[in-house]
Amino acid sequence: MDGIESSAAGTGPAPDAGAPRHAVSRRRFMVYSLAASTLTIAAPLACDTSPAQGTEPARGPSDALVTGADDEMLVLEVTRANRIVVRLPRVEVGQGITTAVAMMIAEELDARLADVDIPLADARTKGNQYTGGSNSVVSLYGPACQLAATARARLVTAAARRWHLPAWSLRTGNTMVIAPDGRTATFGSLSASAAKIRRTAVSAKPKPASEHKVIGRPATRIDARDIVTGKAKYTGDLSVAGAKPTVVARPPTLGGKIVSVDERAARALPGVHAVVRVPGGVAVVAETFHHAFNARDALKIKWAAGPSASLSDAQIRSRLKAAVPHLGSPPRGSTQVEGEFEFAFVSHAPMEVLTAIADVRAHRAEIWFSSQTPTDARDSIASATGLPASEVTVHVLRGGGSFGRRLNFDAAIEAALISKAAKRPVKLMWSRNDDTRHGRMRPAGHHRIRASHADGRVVAFAHATASVSESYGKKGTANQASFVRPVSAPHPSDSGLYNFGRLSGDSGQVELAMPLGAWRSVDSGTTRTAQEIMVDEVARSLGKDPVAFRRTTLRSKAVKAVLDKVAEAGNWGRAMPDGHGQGVAVHEEYGSCVACLAEIDASDPKNPRVTKVVMAADVGTAVNPRGLEAQLMGTSIDGISTVLSAGLHIDRGAVREGSFGDFHWARQRNAPLHFEAHIMPSKGEPGGAGELGVPAASGAVANAYARATGTKPRRFPLNF
Repeated sequence: MDGIESSAAGTGPAPDAGAPRHAVSRRRFMVYSLAASTLTIAAPLACDTSPAQGTEPARGPSDALVTGADDEMLVLEVTRANRIVVRLPRVEVGQGITTAVAMMIAEELDARLADVDIPLADARTKGNQYTGGSNSVVSLYGPACQLAATARARLVTAAARRWHLPAWSLRTGNTMVIAPDGRTATFGSLSASAAKIRRTAVSAKPKPASEHKVIGRPATRIDARDIVTGKAKYTGDLSVAGAKPTVVARPPTLGGKIVSVDERAARALPGVHAVVRVPGGVAVVAETFHHAFNARDALKIKWAAGPSASLSDAQIRSRLKAAVPHLGSPPRGSTQVEGEFEFAFVSHAPMEVLTAIADVRAHRAEIWFSSQTPTDARDSIASATGLPASEVTVHVLRGGGSFGRRLNFDAAIEAALISKAAKRPVKLMWSRNDDTRHGRMRPAGHHRIRASHADGRVVAFAHATASVSESYGKKGTANQASFVRPVSAPHPSDSGLYNFGRLSGDSGQVELAMPLGAWRSVDSGTTRTAQEIMVDEVARSLGKDPVAFRRTTLRSKAVKAVLDKVAEAGNWGRAMPDGHGQGVAVHEEYGSCVACLAEIDASDPKNPRVTKVVMAADVGTAVNPRGLEAQLMGTSIDGISTVLSAGLHIDRGAVREGSFGDFHWARQRNAPLHFEAHIMPSKGEPGGAGELGVPAASGAVANAYARATGTKPRRFPLNF
């Protein structure tokens, strides 16, 4: 799983070795009418059936779904104002999912993209609202296309009845129905009559890919202008009646506890409304954030050290190394290529800091924040506040980045508890320092890999790992680690990418009381990185070029094709100055595959600069190629950052870094001077792309550094 979603679709299940891509198979989804005065229909998000063309299954006496319209449903409404509205059961965190869904709807309806609105749905009482695992386009593509195709058929039928014309003679375009004689009717003007239609006079089947005019064409984000003009609203932009700015004083060590608090000086400052204790520290509610921070700094708190106060990086690394299971014996007569790799903790560091507004009353609660898991958040907030879940309303807001951070809802639970204790609405903000030092982190890990080769080929590949797992005494704001996918052996991403003979592996863990969270591409980002470094080293051991070696050992034709594309487009093997190098890596996951070629200037090994990145991805039917290119560009920055510079140090139970001043994420000066992305033509089924590029980018940067410096990188980030 992962914290970020694709803005383009991808391939279906990974093909067998040598298998050709299959055409898009359009599943039929049951579509229901909703009781409304305008055309409003819904499709379940997990339904595969084949009702008779243009008909609906019976649904109660009225043949209409009257209540619970949003539960487990994707709902489309055509308003009288000629707006196409789809309430999206996913969150927009910058990945462009609202644009991708709008494109699906506009395609099948023949509507203008500008006429499609994609508001975010509140937390529902049931159903799947999970945004992660690069699965949004995958899960929404079929229902969205079927919904819009059904709506179009009903609108055309309504127009045919109004004009007394054969339905087949009508066409659609620009959010209206057009008659042969030039007459037009907007969808909005037909919506009420279309809502009454149960059997359409034209096909409600989605278009074949050959007729697509929107899907597959590069599109600007539908919210781009709103974002740059400030019209787009994030949690921090909201003004909820009575909600006052709130910050929390937190312990100097992870998991530290309050021993005593002297709050007199803080309460005496102007603008302070309340000072309350919460599990994570001491909260100050004030008239402005300036007042709140001043009062927080005036608190005199005595802290007890957290449970990991005796631990620093060296001890954690040592424990991780000791926890890695043994690899067993290699095949007799084989030559071994071995490596051990260390990966540091990494912060998600989304540009928008965590913010949540909470209004908790005696018998109800209302919360506003950006969440990838709003239904889970609602249930947890209900439990924390002692309210029934039915009395907790969660409004989902767009997020300014996530990368998995908003899978967890620490800030929302904390805001709810503060609101309850202060008996007033609050707007809680975690500062950058709060989230870097007390928020979720990608777990640190240690990998041990051994490739055994004989007679010029790899005959066995063993990969064992150990990672930090979260251990706290109780659930709540301190523990939401269920979203961290455990490392298995062998990991799904290495179960057949290469013809490497016998695959084996195992995993161990070190339990620590540290807040962990799923980070973009989750364990693939470290697992594949280590493996791709080893693939280069095996090629070197065999005296083979890294690209040529991959070509002879990769199982999938699609993966070979993306590798060939970056090698050609990136001019693989060209002469490089001393201290410069090229590196490649590939990855296959989420039903998609990607290759990356990176060039690096490491003439100063302590200050390397990636100068060029070329990526190629096969993601099947790419809904928005421009969005996909943006996703790939972002993953290249992730790879550059986590391989070269960005990590978190643990010093005696505390995170040393506190902001972008010392958590060294790639800046503009670290970005590649040249970036290009190639989207492979494909008619495969939609797959995922949001997390796909991270492992390939990381591996390519590491391999480029190794070739440029003649070293074997083993500890990441390299400057740690």
